[in-house]
Amino acid sequence: MDAGFEAHLRADGVEFDAADAELLGAVDEEGSLNAAADALGRSYSRAHQRLTALEDALGPLVARQRGGSGGGGSELTDEARDLLARFERLRAEFTGTAEVEETVLSGRVVSREGELATVETHAGRVRALAPAADEVQVAVRADAVTLNAPDDAPPEAATSARNRFAGTVAAIDAGEQVARVLVDVDADVPLAALVTMSSVEKLDLREGSAVVASFKATATRASPREV
Repeated sequence: MDAGFEAHLRADGVEFDAADAELLGAVDEEGSLNAAADALGRSYSRAHQRLTALEDALGPLVARQRGGSGGGGSELTDEARDLLARFERLRAEFTGTAEVEETVLSGRVVSREGELATVETHAGRVRALAPAADEVQVAVRADAVTLNAPDDAPPEAATSARNRFAGTVAAIDAGEQVARVLVDVDADVPLAALVTMSSVEKLDLREGSAVVASFKATATRASPREV
């Protein structure tokens, strides 16, 4: 199992994400699932299947009315509106935290391949987008870091996340829906990651837990460092 930045709510094995929120919002605005699918450029069949799966896990989300002088239509249930409100609170908490959270690692460029450079840091080698400088600081956004249980971590060849570090959880700052997890990767500072509380529970994260932290080279930027 992994935990990344993408905001989602989970219930009975079904994840409610931004695409689902967009679908419900379109139903609310357009007045029917068919019109909502058209407005979003999605097939009605897939939209209907997705809505059915969501309702099986989360309860009634769309109330359908047939016939009548207005030709029928659909509207969101109170449960759906509560769900959208919860999701928006989660997304807002994610965004507000992610805007200020970065881990900065100091290092030296040891090789280059186009815009990407390999930087030697105390934690190990980091692939990052780097300027034409030898001494750099590498900034890793907390929302770009994915956490895996060691046994579930995919092999490096199977993922586009080029940077991988084994570490232990140093601290967990739990919010209502989102947690800030600090991982000791033998650097000068711990690596910060943002995950949902449901992911903390599924990964059974606690202080001292072993994890594998990974992040894409293209999501990691370096800047010149004065020495």
